[in-house]
Amino acid sequence: MKRLSFELNLIALLVFWLAFPYSIWAKEVSLPLSALSSDDAFLVAGPDGKILYKQNEKKRYVPASTLKILTALAAIHYLGRSYRFKTEFYLDCKQNLKVKGYGDPLLISEVWQGIALELASRISGFKDLLLDDTYFSRDISIPGAADSTNPYDAPIGALCANFNTVYFKHNEKGKIVSAEPQTPMTSLALRKIRLLGLKRGRYTFTHERNETPRYAGELLAYFLGKGGMNFSGDIRFGAVGEKDRLLYTYRSAFSLEEALRKMLEFSSNFMANQVLVTLGAALHGPPGTLEKGVRSLSDYCNEILHLKDTKVVEGSGISRQNSMSAMDMLTVLKAFENHRDLLGRQGSILYKSGTLKDIRTRAGYMEFEGGKIYYFVIFLKDSNADITSVMSALRKRLSVHR
Repeated sequence: MKRLSFELNLIALLVFWLAFPYSIWAKEVSLPLSALSSDDAFLVAGPDGKILYKQNEKKRYVPASTLKILTALAAIHYLGRSYRFKTEFYLDCKQNLKVKGYGDPLLISEVWQGIALELASRISGFKDLLLDDTYFSRDISIPGAADSTNPYDAPIGALCANFNTVYFKHNEKGKIVSAEPQTPMTSLALRKIRLLGLKRGRYTFTHERNETPRYAGELLAYFLGKGGMNFSGDIRFGAVGEKDRLLYTYRSAFSLEEALRKMLEFSSNFMANQVLVTLGAALHGPPGTLEKGVRSLSDYCNEILHLKDTKVVEGSGISRQNSMSAMDMLTVLKAFENHRDLLGRQGSILYKSGTLKDIRTRAGYMEFEGGKIYYFVIFLKDSNADITSVMSALRKRLSVHR
């Protein structure tokens, strides 16, 4: 009888001992889950993948810009971190210079200037400048993007410059001038700025499909002329032919890894969908279309990651038609773990955030000493919850947990 009593007391003591640390943790740091609404999703997993906290983890939500992690992951899987975009330059039998774009999202002014110098070392002049943007369809419309002047609504295309935006100001005489010393004010950009009545700043200045490649052409023509190139003709459209002579292939100064880091850092919708459509063209053949890009991303979700609760309609997260569960995002985070250095870092936390009207999201990693990594996903909908407070409490809670 005494032995039975002793064993019962020992069991009770063990139960108390096992439960005691958890009660202490709860008193030390209580996660402010009460601040989350019953409609919000919250998921935390430990280094071993074990779920530590969960709420609505299988319910579909609009991921907003956290979707860019998935787009980046698919691009790395199919194209490789060392992939580089290219832009080709040809000379035809009539001495016209042709430029063919392949969707490079980082053709900024400095790049165009460098290209002009390279071309000047190969030819002394040409007649017309012909633009070939046929690698992408011209009929691409991104769900969720508006025809606004906001930079995050910039249209995509095979041949672009400066993210299809213009950055300008007024000088002391009130004249519209470029706000970037490396970027000239082209005639097209100036005309559109005046037409739209824009104030100083960075804007998407056109949604006309024939104007975005023309802007790139005007920039190239400016730098070619500045470099002493003899250019006597017009800027117009024209596809590269079989008999045209390849003069130069520009390989991007930025690897895909570097491009994705910039895409994630600046949360560029333009870059995300440039990558998506490029991926579609690489896997399903040109011309690149949104449908091919979405098919490629969806196939990756279904066949490689085996996601069960994800729907994508574009690659940036700007569309509310995109949806995924916190559990699916956890799967994405696990697959992306070796690439997490591409995400923005705040102390020991690496994450991507997303914001749409009435929607706030965050997904990423918490790193601890010893190489331990915890995963977290927060999808808020019509919530007054303070994500920063939730993250701070979670950090303290996990510091005790580990």
